[in-house]
Amino acid sequence: MAMEYNNVVKLHSSRQIDDGYRLRFQRRLHVTKNLVNRLGLEAELEGHGGCVNCLEWNEKGDLLASGSDDLHIILWDPFMHKKLHSIPSGHHGNLFSVKFLPNTNDRNIVSGAADFRIRVHDVNSKETTMSCSCHGGRVKRLAVAPNVPFMFWSAAEDGIVMQYDLRVPHQCSNICNNVLINLVYHLGRNAEAKCIAINPLRPELLAVGANDPYVRLYDRRMIKPTIAKYPREQSSGTPWENLSYLGDPVEPGEDNLPPGCVSYFVAGHLPLKQDDFKKRYRTLTSTYVAFSPDGNELLANLGGEQIYLFNILKKRKQLSFDMMDFSQPRDSTSSSGDSVSSKKSSTNGIHSNGINVSCVYHEVPSYARAPVHKWSSPSAAAKFEKLKKRANEAFDKQEYTLAISLYSKGITLFPNVACLYGNRAAAYIKRAWDGDHYAAIRDCYAAMRLDPDYLKAHFRLAQCLHKLRWVKEALECLTAIRLKFPDYAKTKTFESFETDVKVACFADMDIERADTESDDESNLSGAMAASNSVNKRHSNSIAKALLAISDQEKAWRASAYDYEARFCGHCNTTTDIKEANFFGSSGQYIVAGSDDGSIFIWDRVTTNIVRVLRGDESIVNCLQPHPSTCLLATSGIDPVVRLWGPRAEDGSKEDREIRDSEDAAVANQRRMNADPLEIMLLNMGYRIPGVLEHMSEELEQRNGPDRSIVQCRTS
Repeated sequence: MAMEYNNVVKLHSSRQIDDGYRLRFQRRLHVTKNLVNRLGLEAELEGHGGCVNCLEWNEKGDLLASGSDDLHIILWDPFMHKKLHSIPSGHHGNLFSVKFLPNTNDRNIVSGAADFRIRVHDVNSKETTMSCSCHGGRVKRLAVAPNVPFMFWSAAEDGIVMQYDLRVPHQCSNICNNVLINLVYHLGRNAEAKCIAINPLRPELLAVGANDPYVRLYDRRMIKPTIAKYPREQSSGTPWENLSYLGDPVEPGEDNLPPGCVSYFVAGHLPLKQDDFKKRYRTLTSTYVAFSPDGNELLANLGGEQIYLFNILKKRKQLSFDMMDFSQPRDSTSSSGDSVSSKKSSTNGIHSNGINVSCVYHEVPSYARAPVHKWSSPSAAAKFEKLKKRANEAFDKQEYTLAISLYSKGITLFPNVACLYGNRAAAYIKRAWDGDHYAAIRDCYAAMRLDPDYLKAHFRLAQCLHKLRWVKEALECLTAIRLKFPDYAKTKTFESFETDVKVACFADMDIERADTESDDESNLSGAMAASNSVNKRHSNSIAKALLAISDQEKAWRASAYDYEARFCGHCNTTTDIKEANFFGSSGQYIVAGSDDGSIFIWDRVTTNIVRVLRGDESIVNCLQPHPSTCLLATSGIDPVVRLWGPRAEDGSKEDREIRDSEDAAVANQRRMNADPLEIMLLNMGYRIPGVLEHMSEELEQRNGPDRSIVQCRTS
């Protein structure tokens, strides 16, 4: 606290002397730890008659626009907490997106809705200046580029991203010539475009989220708009007829996406988990994508899973499992001592299951040696030991989320200590949330980079590979451990685990052999289809869906980049418009809504939950940070817009703060993995004897007896 105030005084003094500090002063103090800790409910803006599905600040931050199921767009004064304008949208379905067109003096607003239409509104006259019905599905998101007042982009559930230029006269007909991206061409007729975003500093970059776990980043300078044909003139064809017609490729043989125009991003464990998710009636859908303020990072809220952060400047390549290096002696390696190689295998490139794992093993004198770190000062060593002790105590008490939080904090402070990564991997394995085993694999890699002789990291790597059903890799990892740690390979623990892995490997080989005899799937290649036994378990319906994917799509997926950070604790399964955003001029915090009606705030660096606030009686969907002030606008199922700002430092507590963030996160993880029908009934207020009683009781204790009931259609 004192350090923060000292920095304020220093920055303020520097600003008085040098005007160049003005922007630095504003950015550094836009959102601080102290302000986030004081964040509380400032006002509720009432005026809508239905769920508020979209929010948007103007560039100056003195206007807030909201769109609702009541088919009205309302402009608010966020500081006077007053309604300025209520504009009938002219739509006939739920509003999903509103945007101010830049450099129009906030006069023009564009909206998209469930009626498949896009409308441009004049705020002053409250008239519609343009209406487009080219889409054949619900329009879920709109995007605008900074300082470009005449262009905007739309993403709809017909699988198409359209580009609009208001300088060009537009008339809807049976031929639409402003199609920028047609996902149907590469994904098949089930493709849906769910969200879209323009990079604020590099507006040529456009991110698209679809109804799959992949986030696509296009360079629109390389893409020439193409056409989509409808069965008849728009005046006579219904939207549903248009949607059905768009299920076929636009023009056989025509593709407007040249090589190098797109990069794919995906959490490395998800491509091979899709079949398991489908069996449990869980879908993976990007519900929101957002760029960081500096344009270097991309945030994706993945419905059915977690929130992922991707670095688009320094893209994280997946590593390859290189058997050629397993038996190399220590002195044959590079002087850097890295234990993980980023090169691909010289024999098979991408491994058979599409997951790239790379570890170089070296001989060591003893498997029992503990990792040793040289400290720069006694105070640093003492601070490390204190933090490590707290984390280990939490682990021993089976408080794995707290342990992970403490280890993450330690890694931020001491990024070169191998045991912190190894211990966090152990906590991930024990907690076993969605994506935890893959996160543990990444931590094992980091530990082995720092200490190639860290036995526990090697063994935990094999455990995680086995948990993810990557049994071939697990067996190869154990073989390498046997060569590297021959004494440990004689223990009962190792031999028992090796037996389990071999049994699983042989079982998968039998399944693979049977499937090969019954159905030749040799044409299913790429990251999802060129897999080993795991993918051989795909049902015929999944195989047919994969056959609809183009060869180019398979290549894009095979070269997808991995995530940089993962944010857990919220639940995103009920609605497909749930947002996640950067909070602060440097994007130092991440905010997102949740199905339990909460607002989650994470520290971007440590990925730890900072605060949890009660944001809605049912579900929080929208969170839009103010462009220059520590102010957050949120909305959800309730027909109100809530504003959150720092409260006075008078010692009072925020009534809407959820004190035990760990319990909230655990309940959300349980909700996310529950049966969808049970969750639907729970949201409707039904109590099923013997089913989800523990969850409904937890929710009732936190929310009250009636606060989990959804009052309107949410998607």
